[in-house]
Amino acid sequence: MKKVLATVGIGNATVDTVLASETVQPGETVDAEIRVEGGNAEQEVRHIDLEFETYYHTEDGRREGTVDTARLTDGFTIEPDESRTIDTQVEIPWGTPLTMGGVDVWLETELDVTGIDPEDEDYLDVRPTDRQQAVFDAAESLGLSLRTAKNEEVAGWGSNRFVQEFEFTPSGGPFRGDLDEIELIFDPGPDSLRVAVEVDRRGGLLAEMTDTDERTDSFAVETADAGAVERDLRQIIERHT
Repeated sequence: MKKVLATVGIGNATVDTVLASETVQPGETVDAEIRVEGGNAEQEVRHIDLEFETYYHTEDGRREGTVDTARLTDGFTIEPDESRTIDTQVEIPWGTPLTMGGVDVWLETELDVTGIDPEDEDYLDVRPTDRQQAVFDAAESLGLSLRTAKNEEVAGWGSNRFVQEFEFTPSGGPFRGDLDEIELIFDPGPDSLRVAVEVDRRGGLLAEMTDTDERTDSFAVETADAGAVERDLRQIIERHT
């Protein structure tokens, strides 16, 4: 009877992931302990999934999206009331959104067992990489202030169905009066950071209605030197304003 109850979640095993740090950066590796506690009956754990989750916006509302999944494939049996700790390392996916502007990111740990899978959620504080921070610093130097940072559904960029868009408006600097806003999208990797740029000029009502005031471009960031990034970003904005 206890095994039957466990299949519907009653007296099930439980899981808890403890990270060495919940403040992370895309691309880094974090030590973790996965603690499994047996329930009222013996259960076979086929594997453990570690899923990086977030929310993104669509035309129909907000949806939950998976950034990436890592699987620990070594199955085991957890006995009643047994405690087991699995030491592992968690690689933060390069495409993990930054937790800015109300964006939430969490690590979901799931045991694959018969019946209802036990889960654990750990919310992360995802900080910019050095290259991403250089872009933010460059934008600030150009008088651009971050207004929003949100995940939006999009096709054709990276491996996910969504991207994180950073929207900036000129609060001063050389582009005040010539620019409505710019949007940046990051595609980070181990060797460089690709940045897509959409420049929204002040083009009048007709241009606004036909979207002819918007221009897109991109550039690669291979250094954490904010001065070099500022020059590249300035050139792109000047080219389209």
